[in-house]
Amino acid sequence: MSDESNAGIRQDGWAAVPPMEPAPPSRVRVNAAAATRVRADGPSAAERSPSRTIAPSPLDPGAARNPYPVHRALREEFPLTYDPLLRAWVLSRYADVATALTDARFTHGHRPGDPPCAETHVDVDEAELRSVTARTAYVLARRIADRPQADLVADFCHWLPAGTVAAAVGVPYRDMMRLVRGRAASSLAGQCTGQIAVREKALASFLANVLSDPEHATALRDAPAGQIARAWTESLRRDPPVQIAVRRTDAEVRVSGGTIPAGEPVALLIGAAGRDPERFREPDRYDPLRDDPGQLTYGTGACPAVLLAALEAEYAVRALLHAMPRLRLADGFLPERTGLITRAPRSLLVRPGG
Repeated sequence: MSDESNAGIRQDGWAAVPPMEPAPPSRVRVNAAAATRVRADGPSAAERSPSRTIAPSPLDPGAARNPYPVHRALREEFPLTYDPLLRAWVLSRYADVATALTDARFTHGHRPGDPPCAETHVDVDEAELRSVTARTAYVLARRIADRPQADLVADFCHWLPAGTVAAAVGVPYRDMMRLVRGRAASSLAGQCTGQIAVREKALASFLANVLSDPEHATALRDAPAGQIARAWTESLRRDPPVQIAVRRTDAEVRVSGGTIPAGEPVALLIGAAGRDPERFREPDRYDPLRDDPGQLTYGTGACPAVLLAALEAEYAVRALLHAMPRLRLADGFLPERTGLITRAPRSLLVRPGG
């Protein structure tokens, strides 16, 4: 597979991330016993830096509101460190996290195309999914179009992912929140039904990014699907709904800073990797037309949750901006994302009439 920066964006809006070979690191072997010593004695010599002797933790106080100083310190000074709070080795650089999300030596995670995903869902008709996603999005948008103010998280993002699945499997609208998170959804998405909550968060962050600049919203209102897909991919890079994913090695793996032995838990800081300045220019900026696009996704196979998330993002933008052409954030409101493991705005106050 070619480098994603040259491969472009897939039609479903999720860019495939190829395994990337990191630069040859120093060879630091640590097993469970050595990890215990790290807890007591601080990081190994390979992890020490002139400015800091103890690696910060992604679970440090305050990280739920602002994880980026911790992410920066880990990327720059502690590319491989053991975190006693997470009870796992921590990877934070783009090259290492991208490898861990796609390399078969890292196990115990949801990867589209892997047997647990491929064997538990039926083939889905993308045209039919487009139809039900569009219909659900427009119904929800029209319900809030005449309000003086609305919260898109509570009134739209919370309902669209569940409503799309409900419509696809024939669950009545009035029952969708009760049934779609259980057995009703399994006929469509199998073990991937747990992705509904993740899709809600991803959609909330995407709409927050689009509405943060009126020019973004104007440009996307009648944009082709490919342009919306680029904006969606950029949101997933900058503000991924899953900040930390956990894997386990089934063989030793060389990464920046050392070698992780087999059988070790590894925490992947997806939020840190997506803002790695070694991979992205101005990584903290949301740029829907970014010329170095890319994101960190779970794998390269097919998955209904991945397809649905991209369709929901596309038709959310179309439905909201057609039902409410002057849609803007409420006066003085700034979206605030919170969360350690998953992260998204808790609310998204808007003025439907501008």
